[in-house]
Amino acid sequence: PNISFIQHAVCADICVHSAASKLTAVKKEESTLEGTSVTLSYEYSASGVAADYFFWYRQFPEKPPEFLISHLRTGVSMSNPVPGVSVNVIKEKQMDLQISSAAVTDSAVYYCALRPTVTGNNKTLYKNLQ
Repeated sequence: PNISFIQHAVCADICVHSAASKLTAVKKEESTLEGTSVTLSYEYSASGVAADYFFWYRQFPEKPPEFLISHLRTGVSMSNPVPGVSVNVIKEKQMDLQISSAAVTDSAVYYCALRPTVTGNNKTLYKNLQ
């Protein structure tokens, strides 16, 4: 049987506040038999009460990243997912991307990007034109 290898990595937007939220991949690489499901898991630690947003992408060799799904840290979806992809959030501490019926064509690098909604800088930025 064919085996699908899926690599995943973590990327995070720059956080201006002092204690940034953090994502850590549970495993660096996952593999599964073709036709079965596979789960990519990330441990998540929140800073304060920030309502973080999560954006999932996959990138095939020599291609730009492809958007898959976005959601809040509670698991509430903010977009329609790509078919065959879903998200499961466990106690707001673990984010799982689930790929159902994985195929060799799903082999890619998968990213989970984190965007905090609170940056700690609430001052209006402006340019003095004088």
